[in-house]
Amino acid sequence: MPTVASYCTTFLKPEMLHIYRQVTALREFDTFVVCKERRSEEKFPFGEIEVAPGVRSNFIRRFWLKYIKKEPPIVYRGEYGVLARLLERRRADLMHVYFGHTGVHLLPFIKRWPKPTVVSFHGMDIQPREDKSGYLDNLRELLQTVPLAMGRSLSLKEGMLALGLPEERFRLNRTGIPLDNYPFKARTAPGDGAWRWVQACRLIEKKGLDVSLQAFAAFAADHPEARFTIAGEGPLLEPMAELAGELGVADKVEFAGFLGEGDLCALYHRSHLFVHPSQITADGNQEGIPNSMLEAMATGLPVAATLHGGIPEAVEHGTTGLLGPERDAATLLDHIRGITSDPARWAAMGEAASRAMQENFEHRAQIAKLEAVYREALELHHGRS
Repeated sequence: MPTVASYCTTFLKPEMLHIYRQVTALREFDTFVVCKERRSEEKFPFGEIEVAPGVRSNFIRRFWLKYIKKEPPIVYRGEYGVLARLLERRRADLMHVYFGHTGVHLLPFIKRWPKPTVVSFHGMDIQPREDKSGYLDNLRELLQTVPLAMGRSLSLKEGMLALGLPEERFRLNRTGIPLDNYPFKARTAPGDGAWRWVQACRLIEKKGLDVSLQAFAAFAADHPEARFTIAGEGPLLEPMAELAGELGVADKVEFAGFLGEGDLCALYHRSHLFVHPSQITADGNQEGIPNSMLEAMATGLPVAATLHGGIPEAVEHGTTGLLGPERDAATLLDHIRGITSDPARWAAMGEAASRAMQENFEHRAQIAKLEAVYREALELHHGRS
């Protein structure tokens, strides 16, 4: 059985559950993880971890490599040699690098390693980094170098092609949802107007939390029994809690923190509507397809969201939810009123959302497609050898 080295700089941050699902679900490939930092081990147990050790390089050799040979940091700091020996010891046949910016860091290694590397892009890693000289050129070179590059959505494909990726090298890498963990639940519309909204995400700007809160405050004025639960952690927790207070809905909004799969599914099951008005940020940060949105849809929640990133690839406007412009609380409110004012339509949307997840985002089917990309990369490599 061939072996793929799954390279992820930090294994894993809490919001990287989708990577854990991929790494642990491979069936036709053995894998081990290469990382620089091991985190959240209790949330993401996995035995095959190689934490790359720190490097102590000889000063004279480092000076010679850096200033005389003009080698890149990954070489003169000694990281290249450490990684090469590690992959040789583990007999890796190919490497899957998670995130484009990590691929840029490893580009000198990828160009010299005699085996194939594929890189997957997930959203924010397609944006330029103005603070890093030459980064964009290196990103373009990366996309020209790897035999295949994956993106989580077709919207990411557009950005990758714009940066020079040959179209024939792009492969769609959808996030798979383990549907058994998020079963469908039939719901009844609340007769007293006690609609339960939910949003689950990192509490950061691109998630549009301020828009969600503004729309909810207006909705709650007409539906005083409505409640809104925001699950997740992040730097905007305090500002969003303050905003809820300023809008007069602090007693109706719960910030639930980070929730594991079981608790998150239970939250979805007692909710009626998933809200996610994603927005592109000033520095170009955008979504692929939000995992939490897919999980919520699997349980039968209709979606009120935006025409942003890969969201329209998962939410069919008018069938599984409603989509509007970014940063537009008024349209978001109108859409939610349109869904909740018609219980039959609301129920039909929820059922359609669950079916769509079964048809397009089932976990095992997406893993099979990922392994097909690995096999193709190996075949391309052997064909050129």
